[in-house]
Amino acid sequence: MENYSSRPAKALGKEERERWLDKDRQYVWHQMQPYASSLNPLVITQGDGAWVIDLEGNRYLDAMSGLWCVNLGYSEHELAQAAYEQLCRMPYYPLTQSHLPAIALSEKLNEWLGGPYRIFYSNSGSEANEAAFKIVRQYHAQNGQPTRWKFISRYRAYHGNSFGALAATGQAVRKQNYEPLSPGFVHVPPPYCYRCPFGKTQESCRLECASIIEEVIRWEGPDTVAAVIMEPVITGGGVIVPPPEYMKQVREICDRYGVLLIVDEVICGFGRSGRRFGHQNFGIRPDVVTMAKGITSAYLPLSATAVWAELFDAFKEDHPYAHFRHVNTFGGNATACALSLKTLELMDERKLVERSRELGEKLQALLKPLWDHDNVGDMRFFGFMAGIELVGNRKDKKPASAEFVGRVIAACKKRGVLIGKNSDTVPEMNNVLTLSPPLIISDRDLEFLARVVIESVQEAGASG
Repeated sequence: MENYSSRPAKALGKEERERWLDKDRQYVWHQMQPYASSLNPLVITQGDGAWVIDLEGNRYLDAMSGLWCVNLGYSEHELAQAAYEQLCRMPYYPLTQSHLPAIALSEKLNEWLGGPYRIFYSNSGSEANEAAFKIVRQYHAQNGQPTRWKFISRYRAYHGNSFGALAATGQAVRKQNYEPLSPGFVHVPPPYCYRCPFGKTQESCRLECASIIEEVIRWEGPDTVAAVIMEPVITGGGVIVPPPEYMKQVREICDRYGVLLIVDEVICGFGRSGRRFGHQNFGIRPDVVTMAKGITSAYLPLSATAVWAELFDAFKEDHPYAHFRHVNTFGGNATACALSLKTLELMDERKLVERSRELGEKLQALLKPLWDHDNVGDMRFFGFMAGIELVGNRKDKKPASAEFVGRVIAACKKRGVLIGKNSDTVPEMNNVLTLSPPLIISDRDLEFLARVVIESVQEAGASG
């Protein structure tokens, strides 16, 4: 067995590279990759700020922060040191009891959320949402409304891989061959202004995308609906940004019918939106907030489900089944909590939330030339993330082919930039390029990123 950890971060010889690739083909099952395209993966050996380096020594600007998560970049030594110190002190203890890093982080998360919230820890966004579903159903049952068990979600949205979270997800391709999933999940059209499901224009819009939620609550029966779950912006489904008043209207609808509002901040949270959390851009208070990814800048697995304190009161009853009977062995791992606390402290010290907002404005200005390209139908921005919707031509708005989107991504990679796209979501609608760079990216690297994206779209368009 070869010891990869002792190898210097430099280009490997051809024979050694092939040896590692052969082992990869023999042992590793890649995420989200068809078999043929997984045979020659990009093998990353080192991270350096916003950049990553592969087996051949090639450097790439990572414009997706891994999977929307490495907000502080790949080489933040203070995070590594915080993890090391906690590992030496006490690496683990289950949260059936407690430990100091979980207490300190919970207090810090309340500061960021504008609490008071009770924090339940897990390891991933999927698990955070699964915990939220169980908490909400149990809350209603113990609040005298046991018939409230349904959840309303949106098409195009993604909420996780597990059976409940995938049932909440509104992406048909992700569900192929896995159904039937958990029952009780109902979907409504998204606030997709570029392709309005209601045939409206900006002038004729009456926020039908929000009022449909009220209609569905009535159709399903208000006494059967437990909660609405939504991201502030649909991220992996195509960076679909709602109208400014959309979330406020959804909040009002939920309040009107006694329905709870779960806001999934797994991607939008932790500065990505230009605020600490995405929902804060819309001036609403969720009943439950789920979060992961940027909570540790992806240095260790951790997620959290934050529950408004008044809801927690229902779990204080003196009854054998009143407590939340849910356990997660590694959820709230002491080392992950200590690392997360340091992540938030560094973001505060370095004003990275404000920097995110500034970077988002600069990215939007830098990409402005793409508005003149016939293959760019729409561009959507939310804080420091962007979605570039590619079309065959702007007049008919037909989604660009997978082959065309692939050419753009390949052209970016050839120029040293890794970008993303919405993958395996809705049939024939995986045509949105996605950008979500680390919040520590320099202005110079941001300019390089924008230039590469523009050149790559132009190159793909010129080739037909």
